[in-house]
Amino acid sequence: MGRIDALFEAVSKGRRKDVEEIVNAEVAKGTDPVSLLMESMVPAMRDLGDRFSRNEVYVPEMLIGARAMQAGLNIIEPMIAERGHKPLGRVCIGTVKGDLHDIGKNLVAMMLKGAGFEVMDLGVDCDVDKFAKAVDDGAQAVLLSALLTTTMPYMKEVVAQLKDREGVRFVIGGAPVTQQYADEIGAHGYADNAGEAVGIVEQVLGIGA
Repeated sequence: MGRIDALFEAVSKGRRKDVEEIVNAEVAKGTDPVSLLMESMVPAMRDLGDRFSRNEVYVPEMLIGARAMQAGLNIIEPMIAERGHKPLGRVCIGTVKGDLHDIGKNLVAMMLKGAGFEVMDLGVDCDVDKFAKAVDDGAQAVLLSALLTTTMPYMKEVVAQLKDREGVRFVIGGAPVTQQYADEIGAHGYADNAGEAVGIVEQVLGIGA
């Protein structure tokens, strides 16, 4: 059916009530909820992420957009689940042990969820055992976040202890994190910002390749 411009704009501009009203109206008309997600809501978040990457919008706008997106997801997720729509993949994400920052992690989780991934948000101050349990529960990719240089080394510990798990991929990110550090610790991917994260995860999991 194509993009619904009003829904795209409502998500992009963070108009939460408008998102709810439009989604409810479209569902009442019989519009496919998967189409609403993949053709209007996900593209809006990708566009927002692209603009964030270009410094055209900033963290507050990203957060507002993410909340608007979540308002729509709250309505359509149960419908999609009932129909057995399979997620693109299952990932876990958490801020590593000793670090309590969560804004960046939350944005990435929201972007991935909106893009069609099943996301296990482990929260903050996550130790190896928490990530290991998520892998045991089916996480195909482990996403590690850190905002402090003092907590970055724990990323290395998580990768070192879980790298032998078959097929599991590691993606890291956060203000002090670099591609060079990702290479050093053996991570499969590095995302500079939330806008890039979805593409990086798809790449390391071979989705759409």
